[in-house]
Amino acid sequence: MRSPSYSPLPARGLRAAVVLALTLGFAATVPAAQADTTATVTAPALAAKPYMGWSSWSMQSSKYPGLNPDGDYSYLTEANVLKQTAALAAKLKKYGYEYVNIDAGWWRDMTWKPEFDQYARQQADPVRFPRGMKAVAADIHAKGLKAGIYLPVGLEKEAYNDGKSPIWNADGCATADIVYGDLRTTNGWDSAYKLDFSRPCTQKYVDSQARLLADWGYDFLKLDGVGPGSGKGGDQYDNVADVAAWQQAIAATGRPIHLEVSWSLDIGHAADWKKYSNGWRVDTDVECYCNTLVSWENSVDDRFDDTPAWTRHAGPGGWNDLDSLDVGSGAMDGLTKAERQTYATLWAIAKSPLYTGDDLTKLDSYGLSLLTNREVIAVDQGDTPPARPVTPSDPQQVWAAKNPDGTYTVALFNLADAPAAVTADWAALGFTGKAAVRDLWNHENLGTYQSKITQALPAHGSRLFTLTPRGGALAWTGYEAESPANTLAGNASVADCSACSGGHKAGNLYQGGKLTFNDVVVAKAGTYQVKIAYISGDSRSAAVSANGGGAVRHKFPATGDWGTVETVSVPVTLKAGANTITFDSGTDYAPDVDRIDVPKSS
Repeated sequence: MRSPSYSPLPARGLRAAVVLALTLGFAATVPAAQADTTATVTAPALAAKPYMGWSSWSMQSSKYPGLNPDGDYSYLTEANVLKQTAALAAKLKKYGYEYVNIDAGWWRDMTWKPEFDQYARQQADPVRFPRGMKAVAADIHAKGLKAGIYLPVGLEKEAYNDGKSPIWNADGCATADIVYGDLRTTNGWDSAYKLDFSRPCTQKYVDSQARLLADWGYDFLKLDGVGPGSGKGGDQYDNVADVAAWQQAIAATGRPIHLEVSWSLDIGHAADWKKYSNGWRVDTDVECYCNTLVSWENSVDDRFDDTPAWTRHAGPGGWNDLDSLDVGSGAMDGLTKAERQTYATLWAIAKSPLYTGDDLTKLDSYGLSLLTNREVIAVDQGDTPPARPVTPSDPQQVWAAKNPDGTYTVALFNLADAPAAVTADWAALGFTGKAAVRDLWNHENLGTYQSKITQALPAHGSRLFTLTPRGGALAWTGYEAESPANTLAGNASVADCSACSGGHKAGNLYQGGKLTFNDVVVAKAGTYQVKIAYISGDSRSAAVSANGGGAVRHKFPATGDWGTVETVSVPVTLKAGANTITFDSGTDYAPDVDRIDVPKSS
């Protein structure tokens, strides 16, 4: 959730004494000593694989006719959550979907005014959730499912109460004792005061929030507006300490609660998100905030550029969260059938959590088939690694992952606005010869293919395969970018690079900078899949040419920082004997180049 409408309105008093008493009753039944029953459950056990489920935000945020009849975000009610819970249990639970996640607004009324208990903790709005949050969690659990809830990071401004609200189970502590004296704001909306963890009362406040959620029976917390990220940077918006505090507080409850942080997290802090949480949103909201749930351009297609940098950070214990998978209802989703399959394909191969934001009571047959395809779900949930691009981030792309059993997961994408053919060349995967091809979406063995497979795809279309190699490993000849045999032009220069194969790289390829590999020798003429090892903190382009011929400009996916090497393969036509291969930045900025590897056979 990143709604621009998330501007908290002035605080008001609690709605009903009975709600307050109920909430305090939950807290009071838990001895203070229980806060020390630290986790026999370790965080990685919570996220051994990406979670699956449903989230309320896509429908809350949409202007689809009838979804939010009482104003923006009014879809979120106890009745609607339980309706979706029943549908999830009936239709999707047996496929692994288990979380029912309540997103922003559960403590705010239909005009977005908040409720807090006397200890500055969010309190269920009695109109949206008349029985309170514990009863809703119990109903979710009764269906054999898990309950998720949402909070923004920081102390919400309306909860401050002139610094006078006491902190639960923390004698002498009040809201004035947990924030900075200058009341600096934080989170993606500046809707909260930044917590000062140098003050002893502050951790106790987070502890009290976690204790309340655990007492209510929640199994999942989405902590939103977290920085660096959420459109903000700098010390004021650095919430790493908050995430660490939440991890500590959750562990102290003794209840396993999955901690997911959001949104557009700074990849420079990937180590922190991995250390303190079970998942992290890598991008902006997928929702379009329009009259459907999503649209291709806003912002499903963004993930193809933004995900590759994060790929290596995903694994048991913590996963790259691409946001809601809204493919279940064509009319509501706002996508073509091809786009819906492509959307689901990327989420699966990236091993993103699979949580839909669709109206589960109105899934169409095609959407249900996408959400329940066991072979595709197995790609996401199995012990296979996440895929990443093995070709540049051009309109036609191939993503792949080598699996522990020696097979490959391979996805073909046509991101262009018109039909196009897409080819997966075995050389780009590192082997030669034949391979058996299994079509996962269609549950069909396609037979054995020699050297490559080409598919005609519609606009924004995709295919998803498992390849089983029948040939052998490819032999390569490597050429280092820093070799004195090469030619550097313009600003290009050689620099140290501890991650690079030879300890150096060619960099400063910008605004006319060029790198030419000389004496690239092949035995016979042909088109070769040249593997390029490069470093690029952001996505950059370069024109690649051979022997002074026509150049093809390719966009290289970001590697996430300037110390990580990744590879993609590009087709280059070479003549028998010696060749030159040139990387030209043109008027833009190109990635740094570590080396190239040329197959010994085309």
